[in-house]
Amino acid sequence: MDSSVSSKRKAKTPSQAITAKAFHWLNIISLLLMLTSGLRIYNANPVFGGREGWHFPSFLVIGNGLAQGRDWHFAMMWIYALNLLAYGLFVFITRRWQHRFASSNDVKAVQVSQNAKRKTYAWHRLVYTAIVPILLLAIASGLAMYKPVQLHWLAALFGNWQTLRTVHFITVPTVLLFTFVHSFLALRVGTWRLIKSMFV
Repeated sequence: MDSSVSSKRKAKTPSQAITAKAFHWLNIISLLLMLTSGLRIYNANPVFGGREGWHFPSFLVIGNGLAQGRDWHFAMMWIYALNLLAYGLFVFITRRWQHRFASSNDVKAVQVSQNAKRKTYAWHRLVYTAIVPILLLAIASGLAMYKPVQLHWLAALFGNWQTLRTVHFITVPTVLLFTFVHSFLALRVGTWRLIKSMFV
């Protein structure tokens, strides 16, 4: 009896492709290093309030000064962007996009479905889909600041330098909010085992 129950539990444990696990590990590590090095860059010239504006405490930042902060930030940016590109190709080639991204059925489910689990799945896909343009905006604004001369046409799309910096800064808490919501919805859909399966 006990062995059959144990086997059933094992059968229900989610199984993730090694590609998905590698993507999530690289995503979290590069995002964390980008965030902390980005805060070092921010402290050198705060986006809000001029040079006397709010500064983040030293235990939240990495890099010994602005130069090292920029080096860390741009190095992690390339890893983060290439990782997203590789995963995007993986999702496209394996047709995972068919059940990863939202459809009109998900919008309808959020509005009228009485099935709580179906609604959670729908919200998960809606959030997953909504983050895509935010990530593209974060990368585009970051590249425009990284190479403002070579990519002057991209920087010009944001109007001026302060708007560009503000847009880039706002994408950071948006991505962090997505991470928390994404994890919360994953917990509701598949409990802690689903999240664990993405990393172990």
